[in-house]
Amino acid sequence: MTEKIQGRRGRPANEALGQTIVEAARELFVELGFQATTLDKLAQRAKISKLSIYRHFENKKALFSAAIAAGCHQLFAPQILLEGVDGSAEDQLMAVGSLLLRTPLRSDVRSVEAMVMADKTNQKSLSKLHFEAGPAHVIVQTEALLRQLHAKALLNVPDPLRSARLFAALFKGSDLLMIARFDQARAEDDNEIESYCRSAVAMFIAAHGRNDHVGRYLPAPSSKDKI
Repeated sequence: MTEKIQGRRGRPANEALGQTIVEAARELFVELGFQATTLDKLAQRAKISKLSIYRHFENKKALFSAAIAAGCHQLFAPQILLEGVDGSAEDQLMAVGSLLLRTPLRSDVRSVEAMVMADKTNQKSLSKLHFEAGPAHVIVQTEALLRQLHAKALLNVPDPLRSARLFAALFKGSDLLMIARFDQARAEDDNEIESYCRSAVAMFIAAHGRNDHVGRYLPAPSSKDKI
């Protein structure tokens, strides 16, 4: 889902003001939750009128979606994921994997997820908005990277979308996300994160083959190859 400022009645949207609204909204959603965040409180926080908010966003759910998307798209912008794609597959995947693991470890990201799960009234709709603005966007960008790596014969990825989902799952399933609930320092330790990312990337590359010096794919070793 692409980020966009939602204008109304043909009025031109001021991007700078729209960004100010989104940043203030994200702060309030984290602090107060979805239900307690009102447009009056948002207008006060952003030091603007409520009418200015309505000129940019249709309703509070549209604002929530934009707030989630803004943070996610900043971290997982296409130019970030695709830049330096001529490098090794391992380097590219390590960079993406590190983002995939470090992002959910951030306290503000975990606060938003906790807020969504705690809102029983709007949980289903908020979860959908959160998924579309966050994880779904990351999958699309990771898929694009895998297509590039496949096109350059650095990996064998015949189904980039499925592989992107599997790659993301390797990091979403990290025990560091559970450890962060009771030992934040250990979960955010650079050595722990790098060790996990390197193992996950090695597993992914083994499943998708490597390239030898003459351009042929080397499949992952099978049990028959083991002595």
